[in-house]
Amino acid sequence: MALVDKPFPPGDYGVVVVGSGPGGLQTSYSLRALGVPHAVLSADDEPGGMFRRFPVFERLITWTKPDAPFERGTREYEWYDHNSLLAAEPDSRALVPEFMDRTFSVPSRPEMEAGLRAYAERTGLEIRYGCRWEATRREDDGLVLITSDGEYRCRAAVFAVGVTEPWKAPIPGVEEAAHYTETGEPSQYRGQRVFIIGKRNSGFEVATGLLPWASQLVLASPRPVDTAVLGRLPVRVRYLEPLDEYARGGAGAVVVDAAIERVERTEAGFRIVTRGTTWPGDLVFEAEHVLVATGFRTPLLDLPTHGLATVADGRIPALTPFWESVSMPGVYFAGNTSQGSPGLRKQGLASNSTSVNGFRYNAAVLAQHLAESLFGITVERRRLEPAEVVPYLLSELARAPELWVQKGYLARVLTFGDEIRDEGIVPLEHFVDEAGPDAVAVAVEMDTGATIYPAVYVRSSGRLVERALPAHPTHAFESKKYRRELASVLGGLVQA
Repeated sequence: MALVDKPFPPGDYGVVVVGSGPGGLQTSYSLRALGVPHAVLSADDEPGGMFRRFPVFERLITWTKPDAPFERGTREYEWYDHNSLLAAEPDSRALVPEFMDRTFSVPSRPEMEAGLRAYAERTGLEIRYGCRWEATRREDDGLVLITSDGEYRCRAAVFAVGVTEPWKAPIPGVEEAAHYTETGEPSQYRGQRVFIIGKRNSGFEVATGLLPWASQLVLASPRPVDTAVLGRLPVRVRYLEPLDEYARGGAGAVVVDAAIERVERTEAGFRIVTRGTTWPGDLVFEAEHVLVATGFRTPLLDLPTHGLATVADGRIPALTPFWESVSMPGVYFAGNTSQGSPGLRKQGLASNSTSVNGFRYNAAVLAQHLAESLFGITVERRRLEPAEVVPYLLSELARAPELWVQKGYLARVLTFGDEIRDEGIVPLEHFVDEAGPDAVAVAVEMDTGATIYPAVYVRSSGRLVERALPAHPTHAFESKKYRRELASVLGGLVQA
């Protein structure tokens, strides 16, 4: 890599970014573009983060279409490439498709690694590899990160450390079982019974990988598999092959709604005692292997001892709309850890911040927020004429990838005063909850029936009004009909 061997020696920095996965890379790129002084530290020896290790069976769950109906590297193409990071330079955009062999619509782990490596090289990002964050200390003017290379002082720290620490649900005896991360080679399970605790992404990923090998697969968790919900998440149908096998009456797969009461070691392997959750009764299973696919937690080290609040059984930091800890000022998170800011969760829809296609936009928004709020860096705003407002907002609703990927989570905001200013992409929750000048925010949203529609939020004289515009079967939101609808919602603020 054409990078400085050991950049960022211990010392004082405006911001320290921890991690060289996609969240750390995108944050660093966005900070640098805005002129924010920062250092990037990584315990790894090259870019990639968790994608150097997971998923176990090497195929991602977010898709990329190399031959989309838009030129690679354009903003519109981002709709079709859910794995590449953002950049202004044409040769640094849409990199993952360059490495895909088109065997699948989703890249393999090595293809994703290659894309991230190329991004770091082509953008010239500097990263201090082999530098492990070990502890944290609070000081009056900021934070001190104690690392394997020395101490780093900063006004703000951005932890892009992923949700990578194996987590097992609190089940008696579960410590005897292997975690998803400890899954062996498929041939290791040839002709044997495998019991998988968990029925989400990692559970179905492992089950799919072992389906040709194991004599029997059992997937169990208390909640039923909601295929409608899974279809709205970036999980691929291929992960549901064991569910299909079960539904067709195949003998090789069992999918059961049951709480795991306990896991017991036996001479032959394991005995798993379960209690039905959607049916009355108990079931006892015998298996040679138990794999725990109950997820991960964020490696927070000593941050909780300094008062960092968490959610989801302590697995994820609790965050503000701008991804700052709700209890530790100056501590921010990027990458898939940014899911700790859940957004409004309208219609029960969570953010897409667990995946690259969502959190790459979060990182860009966070960088601008840090630049302006901590360093007084002015980010130039576009000015609009009144007659431009309606067509501009409709064009964003029709084609802005930020709004389509992060439905009901990110919004395009305009403010109205002596002039009309484009404030850029902003967390919708922040816009809704905060006071401010007269303004309008537009977002793409989706209801429980998976109907996609435009939403408009108008703040006038301190009062907020929300209005859903009609859905359209092909999402053609730029017609005369929508111009009239939006102009009506905006009232006297602008002319149509």
